[in-house]
Amino acid sequence: MLPDVPSEPDRRISDAEGYEKLPGRLVRSEGERATGDESVDDAYDGLGDTHRLLVRVFGRDGIDGRGGTLEATVHFGHRYDNAFWDGERMVFGDGDGEIFSGFTQSLSVIGHELAHGVVEQTARLRYQDQSGALNEHVADVIGALVEQYSLGQDADAATWLIGSGVFTEHIEGRALRSMLEPGTAYDDDLLGRDPQPAHLSDFVVTEADHGGVHLNSGIPNRAFALAAIEVGGFVWEHVGRVWYDTLTGGSLDPDSGFTAFRAATLAAASARFGPESREARAIESGWAAVGVETERRAG
Repeated sequence: MLPDVPSEPDRRISDAEGYEKLPGRLVRSEGERATGDESVDDAYDGLGDTHRLLVRVFGRDGIDGRGGTLEATVHFGHRYDNAFWDGERMVFGDGDGEIFSGFTQSLSVIGHELAHGVVEQTARLRYQDQSGALNEHVADVIGALVEQYSLGQDADAATWLIGSGVFTEHIEGRALRSMLEPGTAYDDDLLGRDPQPAHLSDFVVTEADHGGVHLNSGIPNRAFALAAIEVGGFVWEHVGRVWYDTLTGGSLDPDSGFTAFRAATLAAASARFGPESREARAIESGWAAVGVETERRAG
């Protein structure tokens, strides 16, 4: 923990004004007062919360680790039902008003999108199949940690939800995803039931969504949440640190899958806390619970 390190982000929020053209019109820069536009101000505050976690917990000054500008665009497109990282900035739609009510309303979503930039700058996990699911998973981890750190929540108090608040009141759902209970985030007549698997035996093989990256991220998400709850306390102090060490430690390659990622987290836990530590044991237990274990060699 580096609680005394100043968090000095350089934020720039732009307004696409309903068009799908980036970056849009700059409406709020670092240090300027709130605009009164909820989306602009939520994005500004959420980027600040994410930067605070990165610098004070992990010693990382922003996306690139060198204090680079945090760029975001809001009001992207007309009734646009998504948020994304485009390689340079975080982009947030307002939702259609029927299913989604806007994506800057969730701090975990803001943290998630910024985290894609961190993954791009570190492990560079390819956005396809298992490595893509891990890319989504790491973004969810950081999104959850930002929310927990901002609210001062420990593992038991945390909701473990990603995207809470993005649905309108018409939708029967808690969030986009549940890290602890994949497949339970929503069950709605219009959207259907949350299709995320919670175990490797239910891994979804598909050509859609870059090989199911948003679906299969539920498997490592549950492993992380189970490990964090088993250790207890503030997650950013233990299992969260291990995941960041894994992301930045250089042992992953862009095509790393679940088994390689598991091995890297166990090595990182051993290096930081010791091979027989409760952290290492909890992480091993979490992976086992979702069916991700050491590959067996023939012979």
